[in-house]
Amino acid sequence: MPDHARKGIILSGGSGSRLWPLTASVSKQLLPVYDKPLIYYPLSTLMLSGIGEILVISSPDDLPAYEKLLGDGSQWGISLRYAVQEHPEGIAQAFLIARDFIGSAPVCLILGDNIFYAGGLSQKLALVSRRDAGATVFGYYVREPERYGVVTLDADGRPIALEEKPRNPQSHYAVTGLYFYDNDVIGIAEGLQPSKRGELEITDVNRVYLERQALQVEILGRGTAWLDAGTHDSLLDAGAFVRAIEERQGLKIACPEEIAFRKGLIDAARLEELAASFADTGYRRYLLELLEESRR
Repeated sequence: MPDHARKGIILSGGSGSRLWPLTASVSKQLLPVYDKPLIYYPLSTLMLSGIGEILVISSPDDLPAYEKLLGDGSQWGISLRYAVQEHPEGIAQAFLIARDFIGSAPVCLILGDNIFYAGGLSQKLALVSRRDAGATVFGYYVREPERYGVVTLDADGRPIALEEKPRNPQSHYAVTGLYFYDNDVIGIAEGLQPSKRGELEITDVNRVYLERQALQVEILGRGTAWLDAGTHDSLLDAGAFVRAIEERQGLKIACPEEIAFRKGLIDAARLEELAASFADTGYRRYLLELLEESRR
């Protein structure tokens, strides 16, 4: 794969303290969201973006469990690698950890507890991923913007200000945990100073792009679900949402095997092998139904 092809990072660090005692012995992104581990959702978002080289960043204790679950990615026609985050020191630290992995390529970073769902999302992500300059983030209208990093837009939809958890927010548009950058992001991250809470803030990265007039904001509209499964309630809500969609439509959300098959990353024979490796569950039956459908 050429070095300039966009690479992906899933940041799955942190202690998951808001989910204790669930996360006392297991990483948050390994917890179930209905019928799949949470990390399958950001992984699928990157795959839908057309990204085939992905680095998973997590703590020294948790990384072996991710490697056991996901392997090297070849079963889905992608490449997965792993890197240790010794101490969580902000989202932007991911670019320093991943410096060698990124090389001279553009990159997409997604937080390991973020779930996206919408009709046409795959096409939007693929379009954004093809941009070769600047940065693109996604804005989502929220009721309580003071809980998030917030972007303010002008009348033409261009970003004019960014604030991190503002007391008096000027906008209801939160910046989601999905970020597309050109290769300049490495140098920007290297030049950051830690914030008052001792972290390299992703909002500060985005602010540099804003000052360069190189930041684009894609608005995720009313038909989009953005879920952050970082608390007991939001984890339960995410599972209920996924269950409701899958039960009603009979289609799975964030199924890497299906995405790989539909994108031509694996063939029918490989999909059949993967299905055979599962116990007799609804997940296995779903993969077999995909095969039957493809042969009609």
